[in-house]
Amino acid sequence: MQSSSTKSLLATERRSVLGLALVYAIRMLGLFLILPVFSLYARELPGTTAFMIGLAIGIYGLTQAIFQIPLGILSDRIGRKPVIIGGLCMLFAGSIVAALSSSIEGIILGRALQGCGAIAAATLALVGDLTRDSVRSRAMAVVGMSIGLSFFIAMIIAPWLDSLIGIKGIFYFTAGLAILAIAFVIYVVPSSQVVSEPVIVQQSLYKVLRNSQLLRLDLGIFCLHLLLTADFVVLPLMLLDYYQLEPARHSWVYAGCLVGSVILMAPFLIYAEKKRKQKNMFAGALLVLILSHIGLAFLPASLLLVILLLLLFLAAFNFLEASLPALVTRHAPAALKGAATGVYSSSQFFGIFCGGLLGGWIYGQYGMRAVFLVGAVLVVIWLVFALGMREPQRLNTHVVDIPEGNLNDIKGFSDKLAALPGVAEVTLVENKAHIEVDPVVFDQQALALLV
Repeated sequence: MQSSSTKSLLATERRSVLGLALVYAIRMLGLFLILPVFSLYARELPGTTAFMIGLAIGIYGLTQAIFQIPLGILSDRIGRKPVIIGGLCMLFAGSIVAALSSSIEGIILGRALQGCGAIAAATLALVGDLTRDSVRSRAMAVVGMSIGLSFFIAMIIAPWLDSLIGIKGIFYFTAGLAILAIAFVIYVVPSSQVVSEPVIVQQSLYKVLRNSQLLRLDLGIFCLHLLLTADFVVLPLMLLDYYQLEPARHSWVYAGCLVGSVILMAPFLIYAEKKRKQKNMFAGALLVLILSHIGLAFLPASLLLVILLLLLFLAAFNFLEASLPALVTRHAPAALKGAATGVYSSSQFFGIFCGGLLGGWIYGQYGMRAVFLVGAVLVVIWLVFALGMREPQRLNTHVVDIPEGNLNDIKGFSDKLAALPGVAEVTLVENKAHIEVDPVVFDQQALALLV
């Protein structure tokens, strides 16, 4: 028996986390690629309005939100990998439809199909399945930062890809990325064993939606991605129309801000985890979001000041993006991680949809300033709810080999482990049991007798 409270990832955990982070990053790269260029392209299409531009950018978030919860729960019943692979196939199909379309309506349809591949819940649940509590925050941070990495790469290469292959080419490129991600899931990512009995859908949702801590986090990811999408409805237009910055040079602005934001964010993320000050750092990041959006609303005369405000916004965004998934999996019951991450991911993608829709509508009716001001007000509301958040319970991990006599009844052995005093969660990975325990009440002698 091996007691493990170490923060080091095991070999199987490294393989799992890096593989899933790559899958997530590849998928999100394809979805992010149109953000910095689509507004400039779409406003030249006949009959296109600001509202339709926002709808095209955000529509995939609506279909993601619709399918995220059922697919998250389905992953609790049939396994994570089949759900992930099926979702990537839908991303491929939607990308092809968008690439073949010559109207804004066709692109909206393709983006909606892309969103039907709702794999975020299953992906995050699989990360939770394959990692211990003592390293889960780090694992989720890696996945969260992979979103930041894909966003970073998209901001840099999208203007270049647009000049080289155009919007249609970008959609074909996304289809190719979907195939690459499927290969990673099949050949790189390990499978997890589902050890719990299937949970009735209504019961899963009822338990998850009654958890006030999870609801705070769901509200948070909704607001965060609403903010991001609404901002990028107007930011490319702002840089071109107000500061006469040619689209080909936008990538330099985004690249500098994103590199700087990661450098700024990383020490705060490490401090929050090491000192267990996540709530304080969380509130601080929200204040940065509010101040940066108030600053952007004034449309400063200096481009340098705009870049500084964008840098602060992205630093806070990356901190929150890395923190939220870990908090969700720590607060979620072990047998309901798929359902919890399903609700969480639905909130995230519904935020994207609302951000595109709201950003386009507000811009068309009231101008750019109003988009940033409404964003600041939204974060103030989020901050009020976030103040009630509590630090998640910290658990220690014990790793034990499953006795040979129990390999034919893994479910029964898992139930026995779960019944031990102080055991909060049991995860089975490659004939080993990772047991998350409350060190205050855990009886290690009882564990020794069982194994």
